[in-house]
Amino acid sequence: MAAHPPSAPRADLVADTALALLARRGMRGLTHRAVDETAGLPQGSTSNVARTRLALLELAVRRLADREARVLALHEMPDPRGGLDALTDGLALATHRALTLNRELTVARYELALEATRRPELREHFDAAGARFRDQLGALVRAMGSTDADRHVLLLVAWADGLMFSCVAGAFHTRVPALDEVRAGLRELLEGMFGAGKRLA
Repeated sequence: MAAHPPSAPRADLVADTALALLARRGMRGLTHRAVDETAGLPQGSTSNVARTRLALLELAVRRLADREARVLALHEMPDPRGGLDALTDGLALATHRALTLNRELTVARYELALEATRRPELREHFDAAGARFRDQLGALVRAMGSTDADRHVLLLVAWADGLMFSCVAGAFHTRVPALDEVRAGLRELLEGMFGAGKRLA
């Protein structure tokens, strides 16, 4: 795990270490003591930041949302006036980053997603964290003329999630598609959504 600068907030260090442990050891490997030891913190430091296990998981979910927002580059999402080419390029780049540069973060997200199915109180935080991307994607497809934005967002997110799971933890975990392959898949999906009249060049 990359070292944090001395000025990094303690909560961020704890949360980043928790995410790294989730990716490397799974949910059972995440304990307050393990976070202290891995982060090089005095014993009890993690408990001072997140008193309970649920609080530690919630902290990890919030940090995951912040870091994934940078991975997905929400501030880089294309202007709808750029058309389907721009949307395809933006979504393909975000998906490819999750598969390559941020593979560990993607694994941690799956661990938290599964835990959220068993903890309703965590599910609330997990869903709220993911809403930022879904809302922005919905605004984009509406601006581009989608007649059923909610369904189209579901399809796009499900496609990206399916690809990421297959290539990170599923049957294709040994094969990471190239950026051009990811773009081609998105191209086919978006052309189907928006019709032949808006086909990509």
